[in-house]
Amino acid sequence: MALIVSVSGIRGTVEERAGEGLTPVEVVSWVGAWALWLRERYGQTQVVVGQDARPSGEVLRPIAIQVLRAVGHTVYDIGLTMTPTLAMAVSFFKAKGGLMLTASHNPLQWNALKFLNEKGEFFPPHFIQEIAGYRDRLAFPAANHPGSLERAEGAFEYHLSTILRHPWIDVEAIRRCHFRVVVDACNSGGGIYLPLLLEALGVDEVILLHEQPTGVFARPPEPLPENLTELAQAVQRVRADLGIAVDPDVDRVAFFLPNGHPFGEEYTLVASADYVLRHERGPLVTNQSTTMAVEWIARQYQVPFYESRVGEYYVVEKMKAVGAVFGGEGNGGVIWPALHYGRDALAGISLFLSHLAHEGGNAALLRKRYPDFVMMKAKLELPKGWTPKPELWMRLQEKAPEAQASLEDGLKLRWTDAWIHIRLSGTEPLIRIIAEAPSAEKAKELVAEWQKLLLAFLS
Repeated sequence: MALIVSVSGIRGTVEERAGEGLTPVEVVSWVGAWALWLRERYGQTQVVVGQDARPSGEVLRPIAIQVLRAVGHTVYDIGLTMTPTLAMAVSFFKAKGGLMLTASHNPLQWNALKFLNEKGEFFPPHFIQEIAGYRDRLAFPAANHPGSLERAEGAFEYHLSTILRHPWIDVEAIRRCHFRVVVDACNSGGGIYLPLLLEALGVDEVILLHEQPTGVFARPPEPLPENLTELAQAVQRVRADLGIAVDPDVDRVAFFLPNGHPFGEEYTLVASADYVLRHERGPLVTNQSTTMAVEWIARQYQVPFYESRVGEYYVVEKMKAVGAVFGGEGNGGVIWPALHYGRDALAGISLFLSHLAHEGGNAALLRKRYPDFVMMKAKLELPKGWTPKPELWMRLQEKAPEAQASLEDGLKLRWTDAWIHIRLSGTEPLIRIIAEAPSAEKAKELVAEWQKLLLAFLS
């Protein structure tokens, strides 16, 4: 299938013919274009490269490294890592860019090239288009004198020490709670690095599921409740205080209660925002598909609340514009600018455990502090080669003249106590439909109603 090119990376399936999907040929083309773009801006410079545990990364990462060297850049190779660690490593190694090979929550047959700038942040859309323009003039000006290849030693240690040094991360309070935690590491880098984080945070006991970083995922990689039944059962069986699940590149995190029920992936952001605002008042930012409970937290602290388009780049852009002290995406993607401007499961875990420790260590009681909203999701696969036009969203908007509407990212309609968001996915060839309401019945009804309307427009 064709590549999906967006601010979330150059993404595609890997077992394809040349010209289709993320094949070695496409890696040479896209990484070569990025390498030339970097050289034109900075000359021969330093870049950091890493991957999640997908087997395709073991093939594609060395290709990317050699292309970068053939253009003359020095490559710091982290190998198996996590997206937030690589993001922080860019500044640690004083590099001008980073490349992470990961398709995040997508299944095994997918991979992606995620390009990061000199701050370890995603590129804006126009830069991606600029880089694409270099694909037609590929050249390898340093093939006879390639850039050097260095091991990126100390990247995780830098990430970890930066978290632990922050005064809001209360290791002593966590240690006093004697937490027992079950972690579903999704057969990727989390199996190596999360135990080190939790030990450093003072967690008493860590029980690991799917810890071997084979990249062959034992469960669907998106950390949704329906994919985490084994974790839920294990938390109950060993009488753990908390369950923790991450995705393959460890930029998203979800928690489970001692009774095996989900704390709520959306509520990762809610609890973390609550803890941050206790220490520093300031604006909050989430994407348009995030729970209303974050806005509720903002009201409790009487701070401004803003929404952005879906996508890490857009959330960060809005956070910087309004001076937000905290933000992220409701999929468990915590963005804490005191650490860096990127989704970071390690930051989310550290904030959550500190907050939980200060609230007595009972995750079930902590969850009861927050209002209950129910989110329902559906998706429609796009006809091959078809892309929604802006008129579609405007025509749908006409079906709900009483709602507060936004056309910033597809169509979001908001009523007093509910909303629905219909948008084109940036990571898969489909349309996403997400609704939130005070009850499952209401949310399900909204999804069904607007899915039916959308199908009528698409037919």
